[in-house]
Amino acid sequence: MTTPSPAQQIASEISSLQSKVSSLQNKVRLTDARDGIEDLQVKISSSTQRIASLRQKGYVFEKVLEEQATNLLQQWTRLHPSINQQINMQAANLQASIRPIETQMSQLTVLARNPASARSLLATAQSQVRMLEDKVSAAERSISGMYDQIQNQMQKLGNRLDQIEYMLTNLAEASFQLLPTEAGVAAVKAVWCKAGKEQKDDPEGILFLTDQRVLFEQKQEVATKKVLFITTAKQKLQALQWESPAALVDQVLTSKQGMMKNEDHIEIRFRPGGSMQNAHLHIWQDCEAWQALLNRARSKEFDQDRVVAIDQEQVNKVKAAPTQCPSCGAVLASVVLRGQDTMKCEYCGALIRL
Repeated sequence: MTTPSPAQQIASEISSLQSKVSSLQNKVRLTDARDGIEDLQVKISSSTQRIASLRQKGYVFEKVLEEQATNLLQQWTRLHPSINQQINMQAANLQASIRPIETQMSQLTVLARNPASARSLLATAQSQVRMLEDKVSAAERSISGMYDQIQNQMQKLGNRLDQIEYMLTNLAEASFQLLPTEAGVAAVKAVWCKAGKEQKDDPEGILFLTDQRVLFEQKQEVATKKVLFITTAKQKLQALQWESPAALVDQVLTSKQGMMKNEDHIEIRFRPGGSMQNAHLHIWQDCEAWQALLNRARSKEFDQDRVVAIDQEQVNKVKAAPTQCPSCGAVLASVVLRGQDTMKCEYCGALIRL
């Protein structure tokens, strides 16, 4: 390996320093900070319309969403001018600081063929570049500190709206229909672990929660043909695998599984009267958050958090549902859901109109 000459070495160091200076010429304008502010501005300004769109698509819960969006916009409107003022002031100071360095770089280009003369100036320029890089980082931290609380609030709101959009998109594509006055609460990617422990062939899909039911729909593509272990043909499987009235949820257990304990699992245990005793699912959201959602649905808490009132006629129909089969006289144990037109006697099979 050939050892570089002093001239080659100094030229290499000057080139490396020039790359840093070129990068700094952009950073001293605080471009990243300006882009971050603009991105946050767009998110906050559009959140009200985004919520309105979700309402139009059928999301009727969380009355607080509109208030959160309005409060964020008001806070941002008050704070935004002072943030811009701070950015402009900091950027002006930083741009002034880089000018001597730019002059030194021009001098170094001239001295590049004289390593002895260039070495001292290069060391000075390198030191000043490091100090200016530290100043830029400090300025960016100072500016972000002015609005990090609002940014965190917006991130939480944005994540929640993303979850609602995910649910509404999958409900629109679902193989089942919601009942009249039934509304979606949440949805999450899930694997239904049929044997209680996740297996390779367990169905993948979406776990849905509405204000009246818990449902799991298989929704996945499976390989139907492979050549040398490479999938050459796929088939989409989509079908409702099971459902249960939320009122029949008895207990929700949570666990962290996997080698790193980073997999969220829930086990839903149902009261007698449903189609199944329990269901174990690996879900792609926080298991404790889903435990809380299922418990709220079971206790009908979501009825008090609606922006659209429940049709009283449907409520009255549920209250007036028979408790005894008119055909065989058996006591009916089935849970009646709003929007049902009929119910079936589990003893004689008679179909009873509501």
